[in-house]
Amino acid sequence: MERITAKSGRGPLNIGAYLPSSSGGILPGLALAVLIAASAFALRQVPGVGVLSPLILSILIGMAFHNLIGTPASAKPGVAFSLRRVLRAGIVLLGLQLTVQQVAAVGLGGVTLIVATLLATFVFTTWLGRVMGVDRGLTQLIAAGSSICGASAVIATNTVTRARDEDVAYAVACVTVFGSLSMVLMPLVAGSLSMGPHAFGLWAGASIHEVAQVVAAAYARGQEAGEFGTIAKLTRVMMLAPVVLTLGALAARRLRRAGGEAHRATPPVPWFVFGFIAMVGLASTGWLPEVTKPATATLTQFLLATALAAMGLETDIRKLAAEGIRPALLGAGAWIFVSLFSLGLVLMTI
Repeated sequence: MERITAKSGRGPLNIGAYLPSSSGGILPGLALAVLIAASAFALRQVPGVGVLSPLILSILIGMAFHNLIGTPASAKPGVAFSLRRVLRAGIVLLGLQLTVQQVAAVGLGGVTLIVATLLATFVFTTWLGRVMGVDRGLTQLIAAGSSICGASAVIATNTVTRARDEDVAYAVACVTVFGSLSMVLMPLVAGSLSMGPHAFGLWAGASIHEVAQVVAAAYARGQEAGEFGTIAKLTRVMMLAPVVLTLGALAARRLRRAGGEAHRATPPVPWFVFGFIAMVGLASTGWLPEVTKPATATLTQFLLATALAAMGLETDIRKLAAEGIRPALLGAGAWIFVSLFSLGLVLMTI
């Protein structure tokens, strides 16, 4: 589906250009994406399937529907709405799962280790992608997913990199496969190294891609490791905001340097990231009743799953296969780097 872009840099951004011509036009596609997301949540009750997050299941079901049945033309306005408005709403609400107090619990040393791992992984993956000749947009998506928080980081980063939908699907596949390998292998490695719960929780939180994968791996080593690993991972998720803002600023600078039509195009400004930061601030005040947290967490997951279902409904497997093996090797390189780099820091500091 053709991406919607602003045609002029003069004046405020025309929000109407991002919306379908009528609210009724979005209903078929939005309903289809919501149905797929609901199916993903239901499938998690099937034994063996629950290890996959609803985000991953949603994009897989969406891709299967698109490539086996075909996404109806009438659904495209709602799919576009899900990819933009629903996605941004989900990322904003993601901030409610994080607090400044959680960061404080990790400690200065832990936060420093997490930030160092994130930056080193992103820089290394970007460099390796350039060396391997992988497209810059796809490289940045793999770098973000590997260094920050998996599928959520991939789709958030794509709001400023504006890569192809097939690139997003490929990046999500990479972080899913390699994050799942970490989930299985890292508890075994920790046992062989006799790592304590604090050290292993920090390693898992600083290196494994998805939040759900961190939870599964960290709790495999006990309650203390599970709790600390989850807090460390959520601290890492908080880094999503500065990374996306930085990538947006870099994308804007490239547009300005390009001149011509590109110079007049509206630079990508990820305003929703400020909503994410505001939600972190709200959650940190303690004003939100504890009883609302499970509901907001589920709603956040559902909105993001709906957006990824829409992504799947636009992903052509033939184009995905045309990407070749190099992006997968890039994902493997990023996974090996983040795992070993963070392990080295943990062993040196704890």
